[in-house]
Amino acid sequence: MSKIAHYLQEHLVGEVMTSVDARKYFATDNSIIATPPSLVTYPRNESDVRKAARFTWQLAERGRIIPLTARGSGTDATGAAIGTGLMLVFSAHMNRILELDTKSGDVTVEPGINFAKLEQTLQTHGRYIEAYPANTESSTVGGAVSNNIAGEKSLKYGSIGSHVKRMRVILANGEVIETERLSKRDLSKKLGLATFEGEVYRAIDTLLEENHELVTSMVKPTTKNNAGYMLTGVKEDNGSFDLSPLFIGSQGTLGIITEISLSSDNYTPDTTLIMACFDELENVQIAINELRSAKISPSMIEIVNQGLIEAVNAVNPNQLKDLLPTPTPAFVLLIEFDDSEHNQKKAVHHAGKLLEKLATFVEVETKPESQQKMLKVRESSWSYIAHNDGLKKAVPLIDDSAVPPERLADLIKGIYDLFKQVDIKPVAFWGHAGDGILKMQPHLNLTQVGDRQKAFKLLDEYNKLVISLGGTISAASGDGRLKAPYLEHLYGPEGYALLGNVKHIFDPYSTLNPGVKFGTTTEDIKRQLRPDYTFGHQYEHLPRS
Repeated sequence: MSKIAHYLQEHLVGEVMTSVDARKYFATDNSIIATPPSLVTYPRNESDVRKAARFTWQLAERGRIIPLTARGSGTDATGAAIGTGLMLVFSAHMNRILELDTKSGDVTVEPGINFAKLEQTLQTHGRYIEAYPANTESSTVGGAVSNNIAGEKSLKYGSIGSHVKRMRVILANGEVIETERLSKRDLSKKLGLATFEGEVYRAIDTLLEENHELVTSMVKPTTKNNAGYMLTGVKEDNGSFDLSPLFIGSQGTLGIITEISLSSDNYTPDTTLIMACFDELENVQIAINELRSAKISPSMIEIVNQGLIEAVNAVNPNQLKDLLPTPTPAFVLLIEFDDSEHNQKKAVHHAGKLLEKLATFVEVETKPESQQKMLKVRESSWSYIAHNDGLKKAVPLIDDSAVPPERLADLIKGIYDLFKQVDIKPVAFWGHAGDGILKMQPHLNLTQVGDRQKAFKLLDEYNKLVISLGGTISAASGDGRLKAPYLEHLYGPEGYALLGNVKHIFDPYSTLNPGVKFGTTTEDIKRQLRPDYTFGHQYEHLPRS
């Protein structure tokens, strides 16, 4: 591998490293899996990425496969930011804002830019990207788009992919393409290209035409779905065509993003926040259904359960002191409205009348300082995540799946039954209730055989539960390696094969992040499991989920 490192260092402007320390550092992301790369590069520009891709393509043509993995800040919890071959780390150099249109709010950035820094710049111009991830302080924009991250305000503003207007992407052979919505006329030009880009356009267009019914049948009744690839948004009924939806959420398995243009929203600091406490799960479900169907939609409906609150109180009794009624409620919803002042008042009045019938406690806040205190109830999940009891730690095992929002109560009942069956305590969860997305990180000691067995039984049974409720295994982030074994179960053999064809069209030699979404089994995960799971270098930022 040293010959390859020397060759790359000669031809790339960015740095190339093969040291044991560097490879060990990049062997982990925020998942329970560990896989050290063979070498690490810090591309300084798009040309470096093109050369790296072209080099691995040429080796693959001669039968030698060296995987390419794009990485931002390594916060991925599914094992998508690790790989055995050449690691491309974007956060070191390719982290700039390239253009900002202060009138439209559109912004063009490199993939390694920190999400929080971008938001700070946008706020100075009265703009914001409301579909921000929970770990915005430590996320890169490229990582967020590659995972199609959904956050607490994605109920109203969609996942980050809904903000993408165009991208520059490096294909597996090193060609650079620009993706945006094309007219039928422009599509015809792409179909006529005698390049790999032309091959991709022709193959994807044919695949969609020949499998229209199958693609339609694969649509899930959830508000968010990142499992596999987003085929439905590529070709519209009017014949327009855009490859962007395929790259959004693809986790670097179809191409490597080097530039992203995003729309932004008007920054709305004046909001109304409601905290509602419930004793009955049925009433929680009714409240969610009614709030979602209201004329003025909330920007956020977040949930925490009693198990999380009690776990946080056990670790730090003062963290949530005086914020909640006693005894501890079974469920808490945090509901936000961010429309105009007039609409906020109407929405809050409607929500108040509804919650008066269903909730045991309701509090309304409009002052930012008071709202921040109230939000500590939801943000307290960091305390649960960061806490460890000896070698027992909160492991990211069954995060970010989703069911149709109207089936959330069924999912919660199933979770309590499943945790009891597997004998795991506490049953602590939180998440984006308005989108039917729950987050859980059970406390387990992965050095113990018994807890490893519990982990994989929980992983298996939970994904089966989600799918049985019409849900998706990936909603607020991507599949990675951790959920790859369940993709066929979600879509069936035909749908799974179709997605595999998409992967082959873009990546015929399987050099782009192999093992992510496809090619990883549960047995593979067991072999790659890191029993000493920790946040590691990510403690530089407050762990959030």
